[in-house]
Formats: sequence, C-alpha cells, structure tokens
Amino acid sequence: MSINIITIDGPSGSGKGTLAAKIAQHYGYHLLDSGAIYRLLGLCLYKRQLLEQLDAALEQCIEIATHLDIEFKATAQGLVVYLEQQDVSLEIRTETVGEYASKVAAIPELRAALLQRQRDFAQTPGLVADGRDMASVVFPEAQAKIFLTASAQSRAERRVKQLQAIGVDARIDGILANIETRDKRDMERAVAPLKPTADAKIIDSSHLSIDDVFTEMTTYIDQCLAI
Repeated sequence: MSINIITIDGPSGSGKGTLAAKIAQHYGYHLLDSGAIYRLLGLCLYKRQLLEQLDAALEQCIEIATHLDIEFKATAQGLVVYLEQQDVSLEIRTETVGEYASKVAAIPELRAALLQRQRDFAQTPGLVADGRDMASVVFPEAQAKIFLTASAQSRAERRVKQLQAIGVDARIDGILANIETRDKRDMERAVAPLKPTADAKIIDSSHLSIDDVFTEMTTYIDQCLAI
C-alpha cells in the first residue's frame, strides 16, 4: 500500500501548524510537526548548556540529536509534546525556543542527524508533514506540496493575539523584529533555505481565514491525490 504524503512548508506564524493538524484529521493521516523536533533539540541543547558552543561541541550535539528522547501525543486538547518524558508543549512554542530552533537548523550536521527521524513518520495510510524543508529535502516525493506564507506584519499580529490570549504581555515591535531576523536566517542559510519548490502551491494567508485556507488546501490536495 502506497503512503500518501502532504507537505506544508512556510515561515513561522503562517498558520501551517494549525492547518496541518486540521488536514491530518480531515484525511485521517499521521502528523509530523518537524518544527517541534528542531525546537526540542534546541531546548535540549540549551538545557545542557551546549547551544552557545555548537561548533566546539558538534559531535556531542549530533549524538544527542540522533538519540533525542521525544514523543508526540494527540489529545482532545491538541498535540502534547514530550522531551525526555517531560511535557514541554507550551515551552517549545515560545519565541525564545523558536530562536534556539533556528540556530540548530542552520547547522548542516544537525539537520542530517534529524533527517531520518522525520522520514520515519511516513506510515500508512498517509502523512501530513509541517515544516520548512519538507517538500525540498525530507519528502521530495510527496504527492501534494504546499507553501503557506503570510506577511511578517500579519504573522506578528497573530503571535501577539496568541500570547495575549494566554495572559502574556506581548509587544508587537519585538515580535516583528524576531520574525524578520528568523526569516532572514532561514532564507539565507546554505542548507535547505526556506523557499517554495517549483512544484509547490503557494498560498498567502495574510488576509484569509483558517477556513478559507483549509478549503483552498483540500481542493488542491484532492486534485493531487486523484492523479
């Protein structure tokens, strides 16, 4: 039985995580949040005081990445993420840990160490893979490839609303600056830069609702899977 793979790539805050979960539920597929894997590694290396010496401790970091103790559990309240048996679902979604992930993702050897871990998520009947290089590197054979984007301003505004909803005092200037810095790093890195593949469908969610994007996505995916 063949495994259908749907990739959803794009920058942080474009809505791809929410939509990937909805798409996976819609089709009854497995879900890979590859960004969470990079965030988990970044958080792990930070806690072990290795994040600021990636070059000097590269071999040790590769070993940690290869055997990273992580687990994803889908619940009625959403995805629960564990690092070394500890629930870090909220911690890994902070802007700070996002910066850790971006630093980790810029190291080719660490990306390579996490590559097979991500590919192992492809199981029947199918997989929805959410990330930044799912279509270009991890699953180039995917039947449906989507690149979901949005302006930096709209992504910053969404992030402020998310943080305020959970009682966090957030200022848009700092968040916007972080997003722009991360975008620049991700787009200019030498390995697997953030950009759509030639065969990806590009969707700009800046002025679209989640439901509007979901409809556009499923229409496209249905066409791809029918081929």
